[in-house]
Amino acid sequence: MPTSDSLPPLFVASDIDGTFLDSRERVSPRLRAVVARMLRRGVPLSLATGRPPRWLYPVLEQIPVRPMCVCANGAIIYDSATDTIVHTKTLTPQVQRMVVDIAREALVEHRGVGVAVERAGQSAKDPASELFVVSPSYDHAWISTEHGTVDEDIVLSVPCTKLLLRNETLSSAMMFEIVAKHIPTELAHVTYSMSEGLLEVSAPGVTKRGGVQELAGLVGAGPDDVVCFGDMPNDIEMLQWAGLGVAMGNAAAKVKAAANEVTATNDDDGVAAVLERWF
Repeated sequence: MPTSDSLPPLFVASDIDGTFLDSRERVSPRLRAVVARMLRRGVPLSLATGRPPRWLYPVLEQIPVRPMCVCANGAIIYDSATDTIVHTKTLTPQVQRMVVDIAREALVEHRGVGVAVERAGQSAKDPASELFVVSPSYDHAWISTEHGTVDEDIVLSVPCTKLLLRNETLSSAMMFEIVAKHIPTELAHVTYSMSEGLLEVSAPGVTKRGGVQELAGLVGAGPDDVVCFGDMPNDIEMLQWAGLGVAMGNAAAKVKAAANEVTATNDDDGVAAVLERWF
């Protein structure tokens, strides 16, 4: 495990929202400076996020690197320097329909679910209306003007990197408690990264851990050489895998319990405070 008196890590991966960004969605000057020092030492940074590639650019504009990124909770490996979708892991239409039917039955007493999907496309610059597709009954968890709306059967007719299940009457944690136990792990992986009644469903075994492990391996880094940062349940697997898994001070309780240590909040430069041990 990397420590303050050890050699620096060989690889650093960070979640974005609630972690790398502050509550104003900004990378602080302090964090930007320590990342620059880290890069000069030859230590690569990866952003590991539930975001699709097209949502990375407001973040990338604030940092001095265009890194390899783990997107869609591990379903996409994206080279932001060349706008290349390196590879994807998808849910088949058949599995999407099965998951939706299971969730709808589990939530029948809670007004059911609305359905949307994220598709990888060929580039982050593909039309957003082709990448984020929603059914007419889908109630957006954030303000969206860049999506396509089609009948649910068409939404579920193409392999997707992430299936979104939305219930505006429940929190994400409550949805997870009701739904996840009914979806076999060999069918799909269920998680969440925000509190507002939204579950994120990926292919079996797809987590940020898998993507981070793959990218770390490219530079010869094993888990003991890696530091990871996160704040929500979709970060747990990578925090547990890393030699040093760091939860933010603003992290969910179950994330803090899974981490090796807890740093300051994202508004108090928690990521920078840890990286300054070495850089």
